[in-house]
Amino acid sequence: MLTSLTRLAELPGETLVYCAHEYTIANLKFAREVEPYNEALAKRLEAAQKARAEGRPTVPSHLAEELETNPFLRCNQSAVIATAEARAGLDLPTAVDVFAVIRGWKDGWQG
Repeated sequence: MLTSLTRLAELPGETLVYCAHEYTIANLKFAREVEPYNEALAKRLEAAQKARAEGRPTVPSHLAEELETNPFLRCNQSAVIATAEARAGLDLPTAVDVFAVIRGWKDGWQG
């Protein structure tokens, strides 16, 4: 999964990402748990909540926005690594390790 997302991340920032479901707000709330101080994430969550309140979809998004706010595309960022290591209680030497911790967390997350 990380290999596929890494390939996706190499596309131009203006690439539209169609995730085929309207889980954006829940996903962004989880992402805020991973990166509580990410301002781009806070702004995106606010915009998504406004869009849904107005009956508008949040899909598609632009890859550039995903790269700023999606923790699964940010496994090499220090804030994401730190959160994953704190959650795991150990050092995570690779992006795969970070991804695995965050994916496992998300799988059981009830938000």
